Amino acid sequence: MDRDRMDRNRAFLKDSLRLQIDFSRTDQNLGVEPPPLQKPPGAEQQPITLPGLDAFQAFQGTDLVAAIARRCSHRRFRSQSLTLAELAFLLWATQGIKEVLAPGCALRTVPSAGCRHAFETYLLINTVETLEHGVYRYLPIEHALVFEHAVDNLPARLTQATLGQAFVAAAPVTFAWTVVPYRMEWRYDLAAHRVIGLDAGHLCQNLYLACEAIGAGTCAIAAYHQERMDQLLKVDGIEEYTLYLAPVGKI
Repeated sequence: MDRDRMDRNRAFLKDSLRLQIDFSRTDQNLGVEPPPLQKPPGAEQQPITLPGLDAFQAFQGTDLVAAIARRCSHRRFRSQSLTLAELAFLLWATQGIKEVLAPGCALRTVPSAGCRHAFETYLLINTVETLEHGVYRYLPIEHALVFEHAVDNLPARLTQATLGQAFVAAAPVTFAWTVVPYRMEWRYDLAAHRVIGLDAGHLCQNLYLACEAIGAGTCAIAAYHQERMDQLLKVDGIEEYTLYLAPVGKI
């Protein structure tokens, strides 16, 4: 092991960089308008309204202590489809908006450094009731989905993009979180990149716990082929790119 190389790259885990940044020169402090809370849907995309809080009453009663104790990563899923209400609940639990405070700023169900929330949520759907196969994107402001595009032989493409992890493609739905770095850079400059990684952990842990409420399981995936995943989601790989994945299914 190259100890010097390791030591150099460990600096990413420290917050020392913050002391070297002139925060008066960030776009926020220069008066630049904040980036939007979400990518807007295309003019031709018709939002699919999702079940809301009333529908989530069916998932109440899960004991938090028991949910934390049972939480583990699952790599085998039943063939059973998820319902639209179950999917809506998982989306709300991981990126749902509770209150819009100002342009570009909203309180969500998970914490984020500076309330910046730099993620977009894509869904690679195999079997969710009432939804066709393909790639969808969550609109947290509207609590809705938009269909992004169809994918020929989605399981095979997803297996290739996850470096042969076939269990990912076998799940009814795979959550794919992309990051839009500028949402965080607008406030924190180079210090943004460290906290983006921390924020990703917050939202995926909420997914694990929310899965317990619907009899489902998940497995956080950080190993994938970057370019193939970006191509599968049709993101540019520069201003937006894949950061984290999590297949979900009944267990």
